Amino acid sequence: MSAATDMEACRAAIRTGSLSFHAASKLLPTSVRDPALVLYAFCRLADDAVDEGESPVEAVLHLQDRLDSAYAGRPHDAPIDRAFARMIERHQMPRALPDALLEGLAWDAEGRRFDTLSGVLDYSARVAAVVGAMMCVLMGVRDRHKLARACDLGLAMQLTNIARDVGEDARRGRIYLPLAWFREAGIDPQAFTRCPAPLPEIRAMTERLLREADRLYLRSEPGISALPLACRPGIFAARTIYGGIGGVIRAQGCDSISQRAVTSRSRKLGWLGTSGLRAGASMVLPQMATLYARPQAECSFLVQAAARDAQAFSRSDTLITALARLRAHDIARREHQLGLDRRSA
Repeated sequence: MSAATDMEACRAAIRTGSLSFHAASKLLPTSVRDPALVLYAFCRLADDAVDEGESPVEAVLHLQDRLDSAYAGRPHDAPIDRAFARMIERHQMPRALPDALLEGLAWDAEGRRFDTLSGVLDYSARVAAVVGAMMCVLMGVRDRHKLARACDLGLAMQLTNIARDVGEDARRGRIYLPLAWFREAGIDPQAFTRCPAPLPEIRAMTERLLREADRLYLRSEPGISALPLACRPGIFAARTIYGGIGGVIRAQGCDSISQRAVTSRSRKLGWLGTSGLRAGASMVLPQMATLYARPQAECSFLVQAAARDAQAFSRSDTLITALARLRAHDIARREHQLGLDRRSA
């Protein structure tokens, strides 16, 4: 298959799987937009396989194999895998970055929950902030300060996603809000997943999460203004669209259980226009000192991995441990199934 055909498969995956990113990507220059579409398509399909597949554990182990093959220059015979392999070779994508995503998806497969906000940010770093770091690599941006602000934006967007999906996640038996907040509110998390309801305490937690997202959006903005000029409108658009989703959630009384925040096409178009104006203004406004703030602690490892002076790649101990647990679980499941098959023979 040709590179052009593979690229079209990536565009199709994003058109149906991530409307917000598809809208924002239209403002990126082609040299960044095409590899970014490949990146998002690969991440989207990996995430869907874990979230919606019959066996999340097998999906994560299969993703590990896909990454190994892509980095060895022998991608699986699928359009998105072939396009992804070309992208990592052309842009010298550090292996530690997609490995961080792999670890986050392994946590999902394990059904991990997080006691504190810092734990939620640890997870968000792996499934979202890492995408911000990879986007910087695609733009040729390897400065630590700009990488840190890109990670802030990824964290903020993931917290917005969590706030939007409180009810949907609960109906799947998942909770991404900090468990400590449930204890403070006197709510049993298990009871909540059995019967999700827009309780005042749950709405307050959602608002609390959105406030943290707002803080991170503000921290990210000096980094957007420091990106290559042609890239600023698209990234401002992503920031504005996701920030706007938070506004819709608030307008609904922070009830993400009986309804889901939806943004109209016309509103997105308005945000895209605003993003172009903000990108233009960034050429004349002074640079904010918060560009040089330290990385959020939970994202320091991503900045280290993507920076121009990054050390040689080595797989993290936490990822190795998570994959070992999943592989042991998968072996036990297969042995159990084999025993059942023998008894029924």
